[in-house]
Amino acid sequence: MNRMKILNTTINSFENQSFSGRLSPESIALSNQVKNPGLSLVDRIESYEDIINLEVGDTSLSRARNMERMAGTRQLFLKFEGGNPTGTHKDRIAFAQCLDAIRRGYDTVTLATCGNYGVSVALAAQLAGLKCMIYIPRNYHTSRLLEMVKMGAEVMFEADNYEDCVAFSRNSALENSWYDANPGGSNTALQIMAYAQIAYEIYDQLRDAPKMVAMPVSNGTLLAGVFRGFSSLHKRGKISRIPVMIAASSTRKNPIIYSFNKGLDQCTELIPGKIKETHVNEPLINWRSFDGDEALYALKQSKGVAFDISDKKMQQMSSHLKDKEGLSVLPAATVGLIALLELNMTTALEPDRYVAILTGKK
Repeated sequence: MNRMKILNTTINSFENQSFSGRLSPESIALSNQVKNPGLSLVDRIESYEDIINLEVGDTSLSRARNMERMAGTRQLFLKFEGGNPTGTHKDRIAFAQCLDAIRRGYDTVTLATCGNYGVSVALAAQLAGLKCMIYIPRNYHTSRLLEMVKMGAEVMFEADNYEDCVAFSRNSALENSWYDANPGGSNTALQIMAYAQIAYEIYDQLRDAPKMVAMPVSNGTLLAGVFRGFSSLHKRGKISRIPVMIAASSTRKNPIIYSFNKGLDQCTELIPGKIKETHVNEPLINWRSFDGDEALYALKQSKGVAFDISDKKMQQMSSHLKDKEGLSVLPAATVGLIALLELNMTTALEPDRYVAILTGKK
């Protein structure tokens, strides 16, 4: 039985589940206004902006005192992106792009995904009244597939890897006049600015930049965006320094980490056949990072550091965060924190403020 038939036979188990339970009643009402063709475009855009203001971003930044005691460091803050509607940082760029699609008159958005991003765009598109076309690699197994379908997305299995699915989705966008929500395309600047909001939120609470900011890396857009946010704040005289960027990903499975540690000026591609997916590292791995050059620039300009992290360490840190800080964090989302603590073990961090971005919840 092919996977679409399996999906159709299983979808009934989701009949009583809905993302509406994660959204405020006000956002549901605003979505109805966005979808109302009788309203002006200005009113529809304003309603969708209100949904974004209500639901996306302003995630928690908390002092991890128990982790500090365990690691022997000071002023460790955790920026937990699990508070976004679908539980990951991807909601920031998904909603920003659906807003752009409404403004520019598109009726369909398309993307390739291995899981989390597809759910984010599916929800954002559903609330915007947009069709959503999602391409997933044939051999990938994501637990979030049914969520995408339940939110009205059309899911198709194309190619054998994520990178080729991006190319297929991008070509489909050109052929059908769909909005291309993939990384590394014409919307890169929009995606980077959406992630820059994370830096602004950290500044809002700390009132200056931390010494270091650590985060997971896959395509590099998040790293580029957070750096861009702090760079903007510094140029405007809001902060006294730009934080050192710490990037982390799955061991030997990310082009940005590889290229930076090799001292390369541009992000190189890895050999696809050597990239092995596991249920732990899946959100992190790729052989081509679509915003790799922007991420490399951020690392170099901030005098950053890049780390390879094993699946075992990710799983252990996910358990530690549950036990020590009461946070249910996706193992892959912990790699930045692991890297920061490993750096502290090899080079004792001076007393200062440090931030680890946790990109998703379990």
